[in-house]
Amino acid sequence: MKKIFLALAVTVFMLLSACGGSQTKDNKQASESASMPTTEVLESVTIELEGHDNMKYTGDTKVKVKAGQKIILTLNNVGQLPKEAMGHNVVVLTLGTDVANFGTEAIKAKDDDYIPANLASSIIAHTKLLGPGETDSITFRLDTPGVYDYICTFPGHWATMRGTITVQ
Repeated sequence: MKKIFLALAVTVFMLLSACGGSQTKDNKQASESASMPTTEVLESVTIELEGHDNMKYTGDTKVKVKAGQKIILTLNNVGQLPKEAMGHNVVVLTLGTDVANFGTEAIKAKDDDYIPANLASSIIAHTKLLGPGETDSITFRLDTPGVYDYICTFPGHWATMRGTITVQ
């Protein structure tokens, strides 16, 4: 019995010492690279919205993304009314922008498709003003965590055509 125990102990000792010893060059590089910080590759996020004649966006109007993630936002105006009566756009606003004030100022910017130049610093990205059957896409990134509002700036639309992008 003592011989079996001794043989077992020697075998375990040999296995443990073989596993622990010095590292080969390949093992050393693998363990060093495992401890190095890695850069996370973020997939892009696609937001697809439709604008209708009832002054509402359809699609996912409350989106969550990671900071720095590439966002591709597409708006399709599926309404039937002419652009002059029921145009739609998407304007992504900076954090803390007063949405009501922005919407009120946008009404005054008819010649610029309702994008107020005096509030350009409050705009992260915006689509074109679209008529029926038109589509536009914008690509942007949001690096600072928070809740970003987006609205349609056609007169009177901002109150019902809005959504949020939450950046984590």
